[in-house]
Parts: sequence; C-alpha cells; structure tokens
Amino acid sequence: MPFLTLVDAELAWGDLPLLDHAELSIDPGERVGVIGRNGSGKSSLLQVLARVEKLDAGELRCQEGIRVIYVEQEPAIPEAPTLREALMIRGRFDQIHDDRDRWTAIASLDEYLHRLNLNPEVDPSGASGGEKKRAALALALSLKPDLLLLDEPTNHLDVETILTLESILTNEYRSGRSLMVITHDRAFLDNVVTRIVELDRGILRSYPGNFAAYETRKADELAAEELERARFDKFWAQEEVWIRKGIEARRTRNEGRVKRLEELRRQRAARRDRLGQINLTIDTGERSGKIVAEVTDLCKSFGDRSIVKNLNFRLMRGDKLGLLGRNGTGKSTLIKLLLGSLPPDSGTVKLGTNLQIAYFDQLREQLDDTKTVAETVSPGSEWVEIGNEKKHVMSYLGDFLFTPRRANVPVGNLSGGERNRLLLAKLFALPANLLVLDEPTNDLDIDSLELLESTLENYPGTIILVSHDRRFLDDVVTQILAPSNYEEPDGTWMEFVGGYEDWLRQRPEPTIKKPTEAKPAAITKRESPRSQPTQRVRMSFKETRELEQLPALIEALETEQNDLMTAMCDPNYHRTDVAHQQATKARADELPGLIEQAYARWEELSAKQEAANQR
Repeated sequence: MPFLTLVDAELAWGDLPLLDHAELSIDPGERVGVIGRNGSGKSSLLQVLARVEKLDAGELRCQEGIRVIYVEQEPAIPEAPTLREALMIRGRFDQIHDDRDRWTAIASLDEYLHRLNLNPEVDPSGASGGEKKRAALALALSLKPDLLLLDEPTNHLDVETILTLESILTNEYRSGRSLMVITHDRAFLDNVVTRIVELDRGILRSYPGNFAAYETRKADELAAEELERARFDKFWAQEEVWIRKGIEARRTRNEGRVKRLEELRRQRAARRDRLGQINLTIDTGERSGKIVAEVTDLCKSFGDRSIVKNLNFRLMRGDKLGLLGRNGTGKSTLIKLLLGSLPPDSGTVKLGTNLQIAYFDQLREQLDDTKTVAETVSPGSEWVEIGNEKKHVMSYLGDFLFTPRRANVPVGNLSGGERNRLLLAKLFALPANLLVLDEPTNDLDIDSLELLESTLENYPGTIILVSHDRRFLDDVVTQILAPSNYEEPDGTWMEFVGGYEDWLRQRPEPTIKKPTEAKPAAITKRESPRSQPTQRVRMSFKETRELEQLPALIEALETEQNDLMTAMCDPNYHRTDVAHQQATKARADELPGLIEQAYARWEELSAKQEAANQR
C-alpha cells in the first residue's frame, strides 16, 4: 500500500497552474527524485505532501500512522544556547514523555550531528547557511521518518558531506522507508534515487531508474512531442484555411467539421508550451595576456589557522581552474587573494595584462535588493551592449527568462533561482576575459545548469570556479586546485590535471592517524612468519565453471532489467493488469541487487583464478 497518494490534484499560484489534475503515489522503499524548471512548483509539491500547504482541489491520501518529515530549502533553527538544544526545540523533543525514548532520541541526534561533522555544543546564532542545512538534515535523519522530504539538500554542502549524505540515504532508505528529494545535483540523483518524477506544466510524469535513465527516455519523449505538435498545428492550419474560404466553400460546409475546428481552437488555446531556455552569451571582451596570474610563495593565516601556505602556481589564458575543498577550507579567501581584494601575509600575486574580470559571488552581495531587475542589469539605460550587438534591456532579460512584468520587480522579491539568473545576466552583460564563479550552480534548475555548463565549456577566456557539483566540475574545468591534505587541511594546496574524477584518482592517500600502541613482544619461533605454512590457492572445478557462466548471467540480468524499464515506460503500461504491474515492479526492484551480487562474485572468482595462476 502506498505511503502517500495524490489524486486529481490541483494547485495554482495566481493564474499559473502548478499542479493540473496531477497524480502521484509513493511506495515504501522508494527513493524519488523530483526535477523541473525553476518556478514549476516543486517546493509547493513537497509542502503539499508535508501538509504545510493545501491543495486547491483534489485529494491527498496518507497511509494511517506514517511519519513524514520535511526539510525545507532554507531551514530555520530556533534560538538556544547550543545547537543540540535548538534542534531539540525544532524536533519537539519536549513532547517525548518517556525518559528512555527522549535520551534515545538525543543520542540518535548526536550520532547524525557527528556524521555530518557538526559540534552539538556550538552557538546556533553564528551558524552559516551550510551549517543550518546540515543541522536540519541531522535532526530529520535522527527522527527516522517513514517518508523523508528534502528540498535542495546539497545546496551549500561540500563534496565530502554530500557523499556522506548519499551513503546514509542509500543504506537507510530502502524496504520500509521512503525518500523524496528535490535537487539539481545530477550525480546525487544518479547515486541515490530509484525513480525520477518530473513536474512539467502542472503534470507529474514518472520515470523508473536514476537520472541517466531519465535523460535517455526524456530525449525520445521530447522528439515525439515536437512531432505530434507539428502534426496538430499543420492540421489546425489547414482547417483554418478551409473555414475562411468564400461563399462557394461555405455551401459545402458540414456542421461536424465546424465543430471539430472549434475544438481544435480550444485545444490549441489551452496548450501550455514548454518554458524556454535561458540564452547565455558572454561578452569575452579583449584578449588577455598569456599569463593571467602568477602566484609566488603566497601565505595567509587568520590567527593560528593557516589558509594558504607557500602557494606557487601559474594561471594561463584559457585555463579553467576548479577550486575544491571542504566548507571552511578557504576557497573564497583564496579567490579574494587572487583578485587582490585581500592582502596576503607574505608572497605575491602578479596579475596579467589587459584583464577584464567578472566575479560571481556566493552570497550574491553584488545585488541591491531595492533596485528593480532591469535597473540591476542596465542602470540608467534601456539598452545592453554585448560585444558588437545592442539589445533592449527587456529583450536581454527575456534571454534569462524574465518577463517584462518580472523585470520591474524589486530584487528583494526574487526567488533564489531568479537571483542566480539575474546575477548571471548582470555579469554576462559586461565584457570579461576572466570569469570568477563562486558556487554559480546553487538554485539553478537542471536545464539552466546544463546550458551554463555548455556555455562555459565553449568560453574562450579564463575561468576560476568554485563548485561542489561533481558533474559540473568534470564537464567544465581543466585543472583542480585542492588542499594536499583534504581531510585535515593545513594551508598547503596542490594542482591536479583534469576534473573531479581525475582528482579522485590523483589525490594523495588520506593520512590515517593510528593510536599509539605498546611495543610488541618479541616474536617467538612459533609466531615467526617463516614458520607459517604458505597456503596454495586453488580453483575448484565448480568455481571454474561458475566463473565461465557469470558473464552470460550478468548480460541476461541486465537485458531483463532494460526490457522491464522499457515496458514500464510504455504510455499504455498503466492499463495492464494490476497484479502484472506489481510483479513487474517487484522484479525490477530485485534485479539491481542480483546484478550487483553477480558482479561481486565475478570479481571474487577472477581474483582467485589470477592468484591460482601465479603460484
């Protein structure tokens, strides 16, 4: 039985329908990723499921007794002397009357605070946005809900914390517990979710599998939709020509054809087209010098904490440098040192010639909340110049999905995604051959993120990029600058060729501190390694035969998995027998585990065979 079911759900914001007779169910053990354009209503959907917001029409059915926890995009942490006490207030621990249950809940909260690298005794009033998000996540995880609803959980989290969160969710939210998450982090979606739900023009569409599987299926759907719309428009245009013929043609009209045309007109008027894509064009300005920045013995500390220590590197024209490190490592400080807005303790930063710098700051401090969107992009003028092209400010803002009505709204009234798009519009209107981007992907929907990604890939200038989006780093940057000791940074940084995955392969092995051990006693003759017999590794006939058969078994399981996904994505699948649908879903849920077991067994037997052959 589903935990939650939406039936014929309707929800609107003004004249914009967010849910249009939408249908959705969430089963136990599912991990659902919600995607869609900014403003499509994803957060409103989660608020409806959490009973924070009510439907205009339709029904939300909940399984009796299930516990639903919702973590909003910008969590509020109550005032209290310590972070632990603030979270106990948020989690209503005072309503737990049994002392044993209360202490168990506190112990569970401390466990997740530790796993997400938070000190329970700190003052919450000084917590950053990332720390508040981690704290709210720790509380939600400690409460162990049946259904966990997360709105953009990876925003402001570093890569290590994202990986920890991925591990917790994939291990703990299976079988009897479910997860629904809004995120633009494509690697997170690939690693965590078992189903994608897309909210598009008020309709919820479901796709089995992770984001990669969704991308493949969606490309085919969009091509089919465009073809169908082209056919509809052609037929409608023919009928309009027919109805407008002269008196002679009117004599041959039939009422059925006239009524059909009226219905075609109603359908076309009611049709809601897909939202457009942002149109990103960067004015690269004049060509910079060959050397963009040369850093020599750069050092910077705050008190006893070293942020940068004896850093030496050279940034060349056309390089795309990614800065990687945990929150608090000093990435934003390093950017300020490179740009000259923060003086170093020692060492030098020599900037190249003819530099035109555009800086996208993480906190959006360049935006004045009292100015309108249009004034922010083009103060004192109705025109924007990009290279040799001159555009009206309304037309330019339209490239970033701002309607003329929205262009006159104060910046303080914009959503997080709109503020992000506005800052991109402001920066890209300026000539720049050096782009400095500090967390530019936060709050962007996936379509806009991928377009930004493509634009930066083809940008001929130089880029310095801070991001925790692993796929974004892989697709954009050509080199990584990261702490040499990532786990316990001491101010030393190292340069690595390539993106995030390349850094993972090249990074030094983490230093593991071992506890001091007592000096071992002298090894007796009985304990001597030389006296230990060497065991010969042998493969049994049964194991050899199993190893030979495993590749065919794996191929058969993967083929079956692909066939099931194709069948479940068929538009007529919902019309099949309910018992058949349940059996198909059960088998689809079972197959990933079987495939994983087969691969693990194949690797185990292959290693054993290799060891046997070396004897």
